[in-house]
Formats: sequence, structure tokens, C-alpha cells
Amino acid sequence: MWKETKHGLYRQFNFENFKQAWAFMSKVAELAEESQHHPRWENEWSVVQIWLITHEGGKQITDKDREMADAIDEIFKQDGPPGEKPADPSIHPEKVKVFADGGSRGNPGPSASGFVVMDEEDNVLVDKGVYLGVTTNNQAEYTALKLALEECLKMGVREVDVYLDSLLVVNQMKGTFKVRNRDLWPIHDAIKKLASKFEDIEFSHVPREFNKLADAAVNRALDEHLAGDNG
Repeated sequence: MWKETKHGLYRQFNFENFKQAWAFMSKVAELAEESQHHPRWENEWSVVQIWLITHEGGKQITDKDREMADAIDEIFKQDGPPGEKPADPSIHPEKVKVFADGGSRGNPGPSASGFVVMDEEDNVLVDKGVYLGVTTNNQAEYTALKLALEECLKMGVREVDVYLDSLLVVNQMKGTFKVRNRDLWPIHDAIKKLASKFEDIEFSHVPREFNKLADAAVNRALDEHLAGDNG
């Protein structure tokens, strides 16, 4: 559903793959040209994020934006993307990829965790961002990993390839580095117990530019919470 944020009327659309996302964006582009109302959007693989705001109205959300949002929803419904359908309980992927990230605006400051679960063909199965309150970057990074693994267990996953842009967390999960911050001991131990429930789990470090979906989930959760506070 569309949400009012400080950046405009916002919604995220999930598809099975990039080809479907591109087809959707092409139709929205035609709509934007016809109506002469152009959205701000971002695309990462199978995920499209759209913001609508009326610049002529002093960067305010107006009826023009709401009408555009309704028209975009119609395009989305016609394409019948699986992201809007209830999950099929009979589908239990045995192996998935997890991209997780956490962030704090202030360190410590307002923080959020985000994670994305994908199948082996890079189809997005889960995309979540969770506001945490005031905490640190490291706590947010670890919480993202914990939430992601809990989600995988609920899905019946047996094997997980985890990708993080925090080299510290990766090395601590591998046992290469010791966890010297005592505040992180409880959550680190909890994650180790979760990890032991999978048949196989691998932790890998990736550059930040390859973790954009999880990063987007973090910032989405932060923006939505802070916009609500300001509203």
C-alpha cells in the first residue's frame, strides 16, 4: 500500500525477476508521459520503489499524486505480480541467499535492520525493514542477521548463503574475530544457535554496492518511522 512520507507518496513493488520489473516500469513511464507527472523511482533487480510528489504544489502530496498512484496500482494488478499474492505454503525452498544490513543515524541513534531472502534464481521471496529504536550500527547489523535467519527457519530452509557488507560481523560469525563488545554477546550467541539449526550456512562479505536491497530496506524503515514522528 502507498504511504505518505516526507519524500512523497511511497510504495514498493516486488516482482519475480528483473524482466517483469522492467516491463512494469515501461508501462509506468508511458503513464507518466501521458499525464505529464513524473515519479521518482529506484530499481534494484526485481524491486521497484516509487515516490510521487507535486513540485508545482511546493513539494506537497496532492490529489494529482493520489490519482497517479491509483493508476500505477491498476498497472500492477493487470500484470499480476506474485509479490502481491499470498505465499504458497507448499513452497519451501531448501536453499536461499540472504542479504542483511543494519544502520544507525547517529551511532547510537535511530536505527533499523533490513534483509532480503532470495531463491537460487535471485527471485525475491522476502523483503523486510524493521525500525529498532535508538541503538548502534553493530546492534542493527546483528539484529538484521538474526531476523533474517528466523525468517528462513519459518520458511523451512535448510541451506543459507548469507551476504553482509559488515566485514566485522562476517569475521565474528566465522570465529576469525572475537566479539569484544559485551553488549553484542547475547545476540551473537543467539545467532550462533539459530545458525546451528541449518544443515549448511555460509557467511560472506560483499561490498556495499552489492547489498543495496537490504540497505534500501533499512532506509525505508527509518524514513517511514521518522516521517511518522514528524507528522
